[in-house]
Amino acid sequence: MSTAVTKFITPEGIAAPASNYSHGALVTGSPRRLLVSGQIGLNPDGSLAGGKPGDMAAQMERCWQNLFAILESENMTKKDLIKVTVYVTQSDATALYRDIRDRMLDGHAPAATYVVVAGLASPDFLVEIEGEAVAA
Repeated sequence: MSTAVTKFITPEGIAAPASNYSHGALVTGSPRRLLVSGQIGLNPDGSLAGGKPGDMAAQMERCWQNLFAILESENMTKKDLIKVTVYVTQSDATALYRDIRDRMLDGHAPAATYVVVAGLASPDFLVEIEGEAVAA
């Protein structure tokens, strides 16, 4: 009988959390389950993706890259994603999001929720993506 243990992670290669939280929570055992906190469009150095506020496409791509970096830190890949939740601040971003999602996920189609919100933690943040992955 295996005992599950939770390990909180904040891997190198993405911007540090802005406050007291971890980028992910890995539940060990069989299977392993990784819960990834909402990722925003910040580069590893903490700068805004695209270099200026308002670049939705650059922020979306960076959110996915940050999510993948967290998966990779625990020896998982995008194919291990079972659920993603996406929050955007612009109601007209659906087509752009679908294009970027399809390219970034290479045809993988996890369960998903897409929500338009009035705002995120900063007015500069236009998108946030969280995920859940499971692997042996």
